Amino acid sequence: MVETRSALQKSFKFSNFNAAFGFMTRVALMAEKMDHHPEWFNVYNRVDVVLSTHDAGGVTELDFKLAEFMDAAEKQK
Repeated sequence: MVETRSALQKSFKFSNFNAAFGFMTRVALMAEKMDHHPEWFNVYNRVDVVLSTHDAGGVTELDFKLAEFMDAAEKQK
């Protein structure tokens, strides 16, 4: 959880940029299917993610579902 707002936050670390970009690609395809897009930031092998449903004003089931997908996608490194 993010201290300053209703959101989920996690930092993912990969072996290199290619692995991080592959993760982001898998997540982007799922996010588009869900019509639910993360806030994220990538530098080399790290991807920092914040999930929140902006039109609901905080965390919803969509955020938890996308977070679960991200955790599974991370293991596909």
